[in-house]
Amino acid sequence: MTTEQTAARTAGHAAEHTARMNFTKAAPKVFQALVDLTMAAKEGLDYTLIELVQIRASQLNHCAYCLLMHTTDARKAGESEERINLVSAWHEAPGFFTEREQAALALTEAVTLLPGGVSDEVYHRAAKHFDDTELAKLIGVIFAINSWNRIAVTTSKVPGTA
Repeated sequence: MTTEQTAARTAGHAAEHTARMNFTKAAPKVFQALVDLTMAAKEGLDYTLIELVQIRASQLNHCAYCLLMHTTDARKAGESEERINLVSAWHEAPGFFTEREQAALALTEAVTLLPGGVSDEVYHRAAKHFDDTELAKLIGVIFAINSWNRIAVTTSKVPGTA
């Protein structure tokens, strides 16, 4: 889909769907703090890995705004359609994702859903592939995208808008 097609489709959806508030304008200091956290957490981590994590968390949180943004960003960065399409079913498509990516996706699911906590198995699986600094930043990325998802879903942010 071209940028023009996306803009036209977004305009049609925007007419049907309006945001509840502009969070950025309503709480600029909170917004900036979250931007700063996000940037600090991403520093030094692989861009593809970050996008896969952000896509998976956004899927789990049903955040259309962030899902559109991060799938678009992943495509622009050269990520394949196959991998983007399979993120939601990564358990069933291990050959498409490295062990490191699988560990990050498992941690993303555990931190996002918190089904009784993050198990030792999931944590240690991630710790095998990330040193302490990388793991702390990965947890920060997961925390940040979950925060962005919750803001976008709560304020009913329209996918494809600024």
